[in-house]
Amino acid sequence: MTVHQLPVEVAAFAHWLTELAGRLRPDTGWYGVFAERDPDGLRACFDGTEILPWDVVEALLQDAGEPAGGPLATRAGALYEAAATAHDRRPGGAAALAERRDLMEHERRYAESRARELGERLRAAAGAAEVAGLENDLAWVRDDHTRATARVTELTARLDRLGAAAGTAPAPPSPPPAKRRPRGARYAWLEESAEERTAAVAVPVLPTGGAAPRGARFGGGEAGAAGGAAAQATALDATGGASAPGEAGRAAANAVYALQRLRARGRSGEAHALLCEALTGPPDRLPALAVELHRAGLGADWSTLLWEAASLPPGRLAAVAGVLADAGRAADCDQLLRQGVARPVEELAGACAALRADGHHREAHALLTAFVRVRTPEDAARLAGEDPRGLVPQLLGAARAVSVTRERELLHALRVAGLSGATGA
Repeated sequence: MTVHQLPVEVAAFAHWLTELAGRLRPDTGWYGVFAERDPDGLRACFDGTEILPWDVVEALLQDAGEPAGGPLATRAGALYEAAATAHDRRPGGAAALAERRDLMEHERRYAESRARELGERLRAAAGAAEVAGLENDLAWVRDDHTRATARVTELTARLDRLGAAAGTAPAPPSPPPAKRRPRGARYAWLEESAEERTAAVAVPVLPTGGAAPRGARFGGGEAGAAGGAAAQATALDATGGASAPGEAGRAAANAVYALQRLRARGRSGEAHALLCEALTGPPDRLPALAVELHRAGLGADWSTLLWEAASLPPGRLAAVAGVLADAGRAADCDQLLRQGVARPVEELAGACAALRADGHHREAHALLTAFVRVRTPEDAARLAGEDPRGLVPQLLGAARAVSVTRERELLHALRVAGLSGATGA
């Protein structure tokens, strides 16, 4: 299906959705969250190439101040049902619905388990602050469960409509289109899996003045991420590292579940895309993802993610390295920095400056040590030229940590480059 071949029902709903969005401010409310986290995905819904989950439509109606039983909501429901039915009848539509329903059922069961865990912790809690935080998290998990249950019901009804229309059971899976969108965090609130949705939103602005809103809004966990940001329950890293926020652990577990399903279906390209999408989300969720990947026996995927992270822009590279260091994952941090030293010297200078600005002096030293170990003294001199006053002494210290010979070679290269004054020699 392309923009130029939309069924009339899908085109009508897309037109209505565009008109509704025209009444909203893209920088506030739930619409603001959508517009910030996935502008391309939102545009796809306006174009009609994707269909919003119904609970997201309800959230936009809420932003517009429309009552649930009002005339606009009633018209939206009729347009949505017609558009979703037409969209689901596309080749492979039934298989996609069945897969999303399975993932949503997994989300429902996870929410049940998480609610039991939080309930036990709440009963054992001591202190008003701890109780308040756990009650807040428990409210969000219950909201996740309600939302997941409703989504399973909706997806089942859509599958039933397809079966009735065909007079048979839903069609078997068909090969994915050649231009299938990669799944992952950026597409979180579209019709993708609950696991992919969970990783999407870091700390969205709550559109209700900070109170934890109730009812179905996002599909599969964005609202829970918002609530968890207010008062996150922490869980000890099973590998002995730093503790990770409860919502980060939840997002990581769901992402790994989605990754395993993609790998089981031979969709390695989409699995790789999902890993890469993790790097576009909040860096402080990566340590929890590392834990879950290793727990699931997917350590090779974590190594792949670190390799991809080495190509991030300097500031982002520094942020990821800093988060790994703060989480007690020094070996991962050092591996990332070692892999990043092949970058242009101006980018490495920026990454080093960003690390030091955030107080990660050990990591900055590790980056420069890896650099002087594998790059030529002339390269090190060019790097020093980006900030002679700051980088010359740091590079000399790094070279000294490698060997006396490497320090002597660097001193010579600095003199040749006209930077001997910055060495103090």
